[in-house]
Amino acid sequence: MTAILVTAIVLLQANKPSVADSAITTSEFTKSVRQATNEAGISVSLTNHSDAKLTREEAALILQNALHLPDKSESFQDVADECGYAGAIGAVADTSILAGVSSQKFGYGEYLTPAQQSEMISRLKTYYADRQKSYASFKAAALQFNPVMHDRDGNVKNLCAEIETLLEQGVKLVVAPEMSTTGYGYQSREDIAPYVDTLPGHATDAISALTKKYHAYVVFGMAEKDAKTDIYYNSAALVGPEGYIGSYRKTHQWETEEHWAAWGDKGVPVFATELGNIAINVCMDAAYFESARLAAVNGADILAFPTNSSAQAVSALPARAIQNGMYIVSANRSNTELGFHMIGSSAIWNPTGKKLVEAPLIASEKEDVDAASAYIATIDPAQYQNANKALLMQRRPELYQNLMLRVGPWDYTKSAESKHVNAVALQYTPQDSEEQNKATIQKLIENVTDVDLVVLPELSLIGTVSGTPKADAKQAAEFASSLAVKYSTAVIIGAVEEKDGKLYNTSVLVDAAGKVAGTYYKTHLNESDRKWATAGNDIPVFNVDGIGKIGMLIGEDVCFPETAGVLATKRTDVIAIPSAWYGQYGGFFEINNKLSANPFPANAMVLWDAVSEGAQSYTITANFVGGEKGYLGSSALNTLDPLYGLDQPLAASKTEEQVLSMSFDTLQSSWWYNQEMLINSRRCDYYKPLVAD
Repeated sequence: MTAILVTAIVLLQANKPSVADSAITTSEFTKSVRQATNEAGISVSLTNHSDAKLTREEAALILQNALHLPDKSESFQDVADECGYAGAIGAVADTSILAGVSSQKFGYGEYLTPAQQSEMISRLKTYYADRQKSYASFKAAALQFNPVMHDRDGNVKNLCAEIETLLEQGVKLVVAPEMSTTGYGYQSREDIAPYVDTLPGHATDAISALTKKYHAYVVFGMAEKDAKTDIYYNSAALVGPEGYIGSYRKTHQWETEEHWAAWGDKGVPVFATELGNIAINVCMDAAYFESARLAAVNGADILAFPTNSSAQAVSALPARAIQNGMYIVSANRSNTELGFHMIGSSAIWNPTGKKLVEAPLIASEKEDVDAASAYIATIDPAQYQNANKALLMQRRPELYQNLMLRVGPWDYTKSAESKHVNAVALQYTPQDSEEQNKATIQKLIENVTDVDLVVLPELSLIGTVSGTPKADAKQAAEFASSLAVKYSTAVIIGAVEEKDGKLYNTSVLVDAAGKVAGTYYKTHLNESDRKWATAGNDIPVFNVDGIGKIGMLIGEDVCFPETAGVLATKRTDVIAIPSAWYGQYGGFFEINNKLSANPFPANAMVLWDAVSEGAQSYTITANFVGGEKGYLGSSALNTLDPLYGLDQPLAASKTEEQVLSMSFDTLQSSWWYNQEMLINSRRCDYYKPLVAD
């Protein structure tokens, strides 16, 4: 093998041409690949912007990463196995995308020419078209499996039996729970050491025998031992028709596994399969929007989600499906282990957040179900390309740089004490006349007393926009100021502001003294906005006496979870969302409402709740109701943790004008999960793909 490597190096040195002025740079090639991929409706995370001239083997590696292809052996005479690119060259050569390849010679070390790039991009587009045509609908199963502690081999045997039963029924993707091969509640490395497994290893060998036999795919959770380092991880493996494919190591861990498992160090890989692009998150990852977002921006179609959840993880999944336009297959347990109760409710969600199938809620230990059960639904690859996924192309990574910051455990800018806040969201039907809208607002607010904050809908005084609106921010601020002074309250009002000859969809924050305390320009515009508005370039927070730090979002901003993440890093205490929602994005909760100690309202809107959950900040949404567009009302208070009984979310009527009143304490410092816990447990080192263009 050494002789082959020496020969390859000699060939490279002898044949490598000088750097031609026309040779393609890494940045140029990466940009072309990203553009072709995006045109196919697929997001891809490629961040190499080097201006260095690109060799053919480097181009192969970029293509391998874009297509999520596993390494494959090559057969070119000028490529040595030890060269570092052999696996990528073999993988991409198998797709027929590469240009300028002979049957014997790859062209190792040669610089990529413009003609070769053009041909490769053309072939790449054909590859995407052919791959999408090759997909067919298939059955997926969420396998609710309950392992026994201290019996790895027995668990693997029983897991294989359950998997084979499903594969015999024609299921092509099975997802099993977190730690399926071991059980969960181990106390130390010494405690779990006899039951860890390598990847590949005993469990993947056993399950691969089934996936090869039935030409199917399985994702299952396990305790991994890295064979080289002896480090343990809470992991999940993917096996398929060719055997072991790859794995994911849990990024955001809960306290239990922190006593034996290292933090995951692989990021969120995506794996290309015959079923589509599959990524994996595990349990606590769902509490951090970044985990699923990393999968989405790298082109995932399906998120496999092994979990051992008591409520929090499974409740976040409808939002993760909607935010990212992905199918989610969630497999939980349905029994109790060492006093920790897992609630079942395994489910499959489609990319619009529609529930395709859901297991019964196992509300308490008295109802435990130890026997395995499976919940099957059909996944339609025609839905891989959808409106929610298309929004990924409208992300604005330059605004999200704060996601890379982890200001903790020390942060002297955060609010030092909790504030008790009384607030209202005004919900009304917009009219064509500003004076009519002012009159409606005045009528609604006239009986409001002892309130600290009033939130009004998007473009509060002009309502529905047709054509180019006139700037009214000055008048809106004056009106809000009069209300603020009269009722001794801060007011947030939606308006159109003109600045430097540009119009902005704006929210103006007026404090209780009637002074403008802050202005926010909508950063993520919808199709109607783009006809007249310029997008803002900042996601600020503003200090208001008696309330604390207030952040604002407007309308479609909530489709981009990064906005709430940025506000969390800036330690906002309250988020206000002026809105004009008629169902054009998001949707109402479909998850089993009984899993929450304090039930969500029947018309709780998923993405508004996702903002409060993602920022751990009380969130007030004011929406229009009725009118020409059929606005859906449902103005809301979304809270920090209704699941385990901390607080109660509220929602106004779907059909009636209303003043929605609410009270809350901004900081919940003693609760098990809060903004402080969120900030200190974020894994910023893996969020770079979310902020890199």
